[in-house]
Amino acid sequence: MKSSAAHIAAIILAAGRSSRMMGTNKLLEKFSDESLIRIAVETTIKSGASPIFVVVGYKSERIIAEIADLDVQCVTNPDFAKGLSTSLQAGLRALPEEVDGAIVMLGDMPLVTPTVLQKLMDAFRATPECLAVVPSYREKWGNPVLLARSLFHAASELTGDSGARKLLEMHRDQVVEVIVSDDAVTIDLDTPEAFSAVRNR
Repeated sequence: MKSSAAHIAAIILAAGRSSRMMGTNKLLEKFSDESLIRIAVETTIKSGASPIFVVVGYKSERIIAEIADLDVQCVTNPDFAKGLSTSLQAGLRALPEEVDGAIVMLGDMPLVTPTVLQKLMDAFRATPECLAVVPSYREKWGNPVLLARSLFHAASELTGDSGARKLLEMHRDQVVEVIVSDDAVTIDLDTPEAFSAVRNR
């Protein structure tokens, strides 16, 4: 059973091909003078989650070089082209046995703050029976999410581009929502237009 001492790790998904970004790897694009992937990693480090695993795949050498000085471990997903589920699974396999839960962080959400991650962890530790914690903005679930170890096996059976959302929908009565006051948890940068719009805010 989880407690106030629950051990929470983090997985940052950074293996995708950025297929809608017109040939560029969005995670290496600059946002407020830093690349998206560095922002994601630094945010996660500041949250206190540990250890942190960054799942890489597409142009992995460049992603690894971009964060080489930061206190994270990189996990290569050779099957990244098969969809998001394979990257989630690669990250989960890397977690130590003593981990009770893991934040699943997307690499392209630069407006998410360490405080949001800390609120997810606080809610997880305060609710021993929950299977997951999600941020909610105006009744809309966002990212990142925090998964309990008891969901890891089910996540290993996902396929294609199915992420954790499918599992959360199946277990809604055991998902804790953390209400947040801004839309950062609902914004990811999948297109050049989305990137420009958020960068110009």
